[in-house]
Amino acid sequence: MFNLVDAERGLAAAALTFFVLWLLQPAARRLNLLDHPKGRKDHAHPTPITGGLAMAAGILVTGFATFDYLSDSFLGFAIGATLLIIVGLLDDMYDVRWYWRILAQVVAALVMVYVGGVQVQELGPVFGLGETSLGWLSVPFTVFATVGLINAINMCDGADGLAGLLVAAALVMLMAAAIYSGNTGIGERLVIMIGAVVAFLAYNMRFPWQPKAKLFMGNAGSAFLGFVIAWVAFRLTQNAGHPVSPVLALWFVPIPVMDTLVLMVRRMRGRRSPFIADRNHIHHLMLEGGFGPTQAALALAFFSLGCGLAAGQAMRMDVPHPLLLGAFLAMCIGWYWLTGCRTRAITMFRWILGVGRREADPGVDVVAVAEPTSAQ
Repeated sequence: MFNLVDAERGLAAAALTFFVLWLLQPAARRLNLLDHPKGRKDHAHPTPITGGLAMAAGILVTGFATFDYLSDSFLGFAIGATLLIIVGLLDDMYDVRWYWRILAQVVAALVMVYVGGVQVQELGPVFGLGETSLGWLSVPFTVFATVGLINAINMCDGADGLAGLLVAAALVMLMAAAIYSGNTGIGERLVIMIGAVVAFLAYNMRFPWQPKAKLFMGNAGSAFLGFVIAWVAFRLTQNAGHPVSPVLALWFVPIPVMDTLVLMVRRMRGRRSPFIADRNHIHHLMLEGGFGPTQAALALAFFSLGCGLAAGQAMRMDVPHPLLLGAFLAMCIGWYWLTGCRTRAITMFRWILGVGRREADPGVDVVAVAEPTSAQ
């Protein structure tokens, strides 16, 4: 169970992350670790993109310093995370080609598997036919899922506080699932991770005393947090002693996964690269529908928490796993239909805000629009 020592670890990770964030601000300008205003970026001045490095430092240093025994899985996590941070920082500074980033993500996933021993081997009774073992597909599936989660978090990093809040919500739900299933080891590590993300959000969110984000996580940060979600979810759902359904983990990150799947399918159907940048993400549509960045981030975070709570209760009520998977796919299909006409989606968000319906141009459809290289 959660105890005072766990709370101290979380506070230590938060304090260390906060200190590193403060320390790196002047260094970011000397090293050109800055996100410069261009295109449709809404910040007026070059902004440090050191959040990922600071969160990684807070989590890894606190983990190595406070645990008497560090498992091979944490060592694999540390090596893979370090690789992603290095490549991410290079990408933030020099705009690395996408295929080098994907290669680094694949290598990090393989390190997690072969050094850390963390991989997806069982999918549970997801198809209603008993336990589904992946067999020789285990490693390819783990790599695919890891790369997918990393890029899903990267794609939702487009508004102040959004990616950080979605990750924080997912980590809180994963911690609740770990505690409920009796997996205190994962729960202890999740406290550290949550502490680091919360400290980052203090710099990245908008507040009355902070009208704009003071820094961003950068591509290094989004890659790192995607890897964090993958490592935790795989460790939690593949533990036979403390079973948690893989389908439940899917409902803990509904927005990044749904948004990424829908956009990639639409881009490929339009004969475009699935990695092309555009302004058709859910947060872009919400902003055009009248939401402010903080409103959009909070609304999506609470929606994620609601999804996770509902799925968890469904599990407790023995709702069949195929129904939960089908419900997630139905949500994706519904979002695909809704965003098939851009103005239809924007009108819905305007209605949610009470702004009122506006006449939608039926000729306007979802099209690719150039977007800045950095999501922020």
